[in-house]
Amino acid sequence: MNLPKKYLKKFYWRDYLVIVLGLIIYSIGLTGFLIPFKFVMGGLGGVSLLIKYSTGIPLWLSFIVFNSFLLIFAWYFLGRKYVFSTLFSSVMLTIILNLSERYITEPLISNETMAILIGAICCGIGLGMVLSMNSSTGGTDIIAGIITKYRYISMGRMLLYIDIFIVLSSYLLFQSVEKIIVGFVIISVLYYAVDMVISGSRQSVQFFIFSSKYDEIATHINSELERGCSVVDGIGWYSKQPQKIIIVLARRNESTSIFRLVQRIDKKAFVSQANVVGVYGKGFEEMK
Repeated sequence: MNLPKKYLKKFYWRDYLVIVLGLIIYSIGLTGFLIPFKFVMGGLGGVSLLIKYSTGIPLWLSFIVFNSFLLIFAWYFLGRKYVFSTLFSSVMLTIILNLSERYITEPLISNETMAILIGAICCGIGLGMVLSMNSSTGGTDIIAGIITKYRYISMGRMLLYIDIFIVLSSYLLFQSVEKIIVGFVIISVLYYAVDMVISGSRQSVQFFIFSSKYDEIATHINSELERGCSVVDGIGWYSKQPQKIIIVLARRNESTSIFRLVQRIDKKAFVSQANVVGVYGKGFEEMK
């Protein structure tokens, strides 16, 4: 079935604006608060920081080199769709980091403790804004994605292991346990900020969609959003007419995409959304 292009899942200019704003906040957190005091964090940012501290190579250069290699692997192991969704954020982050390193040459705050908290919060808010738009900055996300595709381990746990390894490796450069402890604090605050921005990346929602174009909506939810759904029979008790109801369980950060899809197909559709305590099975949380 060839689907009309007008229904294809796509970014809007507001999405790009949010992504760019998030990347700016992330870059300020790194260059204005963490770098001046030589703090360490996880992810590709942590690797680039260690390289900068030891060799003086700029962050943006490390980012573009590592991400270029990782995106090549992602193309073969994770598919071109993932690469396309990551490419914009990766390129923009490189450009923004280049500018921020050039113009932010002094710490934005003199207190180290406040720099730790503000830097971690800024980085977390920035990453959260990017992730909430279903995009990614690449880096260790690609490594974790490849590993979890072939090994029975969750994405979150794999990213945690990678971050812990990066922070611990800072001991080889600084020989300081204090730097490691601060690094773990930064990671904790950063991911808490990420979760706050995207309202809990693991939280799921349930949709009831009432529409006369249920078949078209359900088809596009399956094919374009790659999310399963069910269609059940119901009766509108006021009209006494039969009614098809689409039931969808999805991630919270997929809500915007579902609303946009339904609106494009049937502006008169009736949609309800509710938070659910937990969803377990394929595409959601693992049953333990």
